[in-house]
Amino acid sequence: MAYHLIKGFIEHLTRKEEFFVIIVGKNDAMKGKTFLEKIKSMYNKTPPLPSDKIAPTIGQNRDILQFWDLGGQRDIRNIWERYYDECHAVVYVVDASDVERMSEGWEIFDAVLNHPRIMGLPLLLLANKQDLPDSFSVEAIRANYEEWWQLRNAEEAHRLGGRQIERRMASLNVMGVSAIEGTGIREAVDWLFLRVQNARR
Repeated sequence: MAYHLIKGFIEHLTRKEEFFVIIVGKNDAMKGKTFLEKIKSMYNKTPPLPSDKIAPTIGQNRDILQFWDLGGQRDIRNIWERYYDECHAVVYVVDASDVERMSEGWEIFDAVLNHPRIMGLPLLLLANKQDLPDSFSVEAIRANYEEWWQLRNAEEAHRLGGRQIERRMASLNVMGVSAIEGTGIREAVDWLFLRVQNARR
């Protein structure tokens, strides 16, 4: 009896808590396979598996992050919300080099940001393709989204005097990454670890 109590207590003390992070965005943001493979190669001790269906798992101290790329094709975006109840953080990836179609990405991002099931969750906006010379910087990405939002919500923005967009931007972090080169990936994962652990307490 005492053995089982001690064993159960040790298992309780040493168990790892799992946190689920979903990755969403427009399909052409090059977020899926390249991004996840880079995470696996940086953190997992074993070589990454060739299949892009395997989600990378990262362990740090007693906690584990599992990343799931939900895909960005238009016809499957409606399934994203099925994962919102289970996730602990959301990563939205934009192609920082695709200036011409940035507004289309903001339409999708705004729908994610406004979903009631992710209110209060850590939300990370990744400006991908920072390795390309014509890519928007992190500051330019933030400014571009703010400008898009204010144009789309001109009446509300005028009425609130900019307070609404300030509150919205305060709830998320924007970081620059290159999924190809791996630049910024480690910093993004570290930020997510810290935020999901703090949100748990």
